[in-house]
Amino acid sequence: MSIQISREFIFTDDQPFASCHASTVLPLSDGRVLAAWFGGSYEGHGDVAIWLSERASERTGAAPGGWSAPRRVADQDGLPHWNPVLAEAPDGFIHLFYKVGPTCSSWCTRVMASADGGRSWSDPVEPSESGGYPVGPVKNKPIVLADGSWVAPTSRETATAWDAAVTISADSGASWEIGGPVPIDRERFTGKGVIQPTLWESSPGRVHMLLRSTAGRVYRSDSADGGRSWCTAYATGLPNNNSGIDLTRLADATLALCLNPVPADWGKRTPLVIVFSRDNGESWGDELVLEDEDPPVDESKVKLDRAHRANEFSYPAIVAHDGDLIVTYTWKRERICFRRIVTPG
Repeated sequence: MSIQISREFIFTDDQPFASCHASTVLPLSDGRVLAAWFGGSYEGHGDVAIWLSERASERTGAAPGGWSAPRRVADQDGLPHWNPVLAEAPDGFIHLFYKVGPTCSSWCTRVMASADGGRSWSDPVEPSESGGYPVGPVKNKPIVLADGSWVAPTSRETATAWDAAVTISADSGASWEIGGPVPIDRERFTGKGVIQPTLWESSPGRVHMLLRSTAGRVYRSDSADGGRSWCTAYATGLPNNNSGIDLTRLADATLALCLNPVPADWGKRTPLVIVFSRDNGESWGDELVLEDEDPPVDESKVKLDRAHRANEFSYPAIVAHDGDLIVTYTWKRERICFRRIVTPG
């Protein structure tokens, strides 16, 4: 596969936070690109806020890599913020979903909207849970189905179990209903379970998800009714290190999945690669390596520790736009890296 790849950091050494993670990216029709992430002293600290930056449109003569300085768009003193997700609705409004709470097991959703391309935002609202799950996306972007419904991948984490579902809106986000949850055969499953789905629709009403898991593999589930019910989650041949993944579907139905291909629960978060499927996720190939630095640690350790984080390339967000692939991801918890991948048309 003949491709061209560009690489930029959204910010360098002058950022107003010590640590950052969990980016989201949204290319706009006017040529600009929005990116958001959480940043603060460290993950889960009370000063962690949601930050946003804008890449100028080269159509207006702006220089490549022209990212604005990070600005805080969601914050509340003493309340940790988590996992922003940017999504553009068919009506042109941009929605920014994120989580707030002291821990993942106790967080809830907040969402803001922008009518001017991300330059200004409404006050946040806090929708009620649906079926015991946080409304809206937990890490990865929602999708709009052929029938116009919004389907947002969600999950919940407790001390003993991880579970995934979707929340569905038929009225542009005004109200939500639960889809799922995804069944798990707990007698055969290793670890707590599955979280953080990434979604695609292969034909009207046929929706699929890939999932982060504690079992050393990416798991999958499928729905034939627009996400309202799901088959029992099953293992794919793709390795997973119990870290975030994300997927996008190209115009020709090719799937592009970004992940750390490491088959260990809490395994190292390097390398970071993109793999491709041309048969609706039945098989994967054409691996494209984005980062491949190995952490200088004892490889017998599987629990993620400070040494692993020093060489962490993780939590990708990937979208298809105008024939290109756009990717952002965490770079060593210090920066957010932006990639544009131009594939042959």
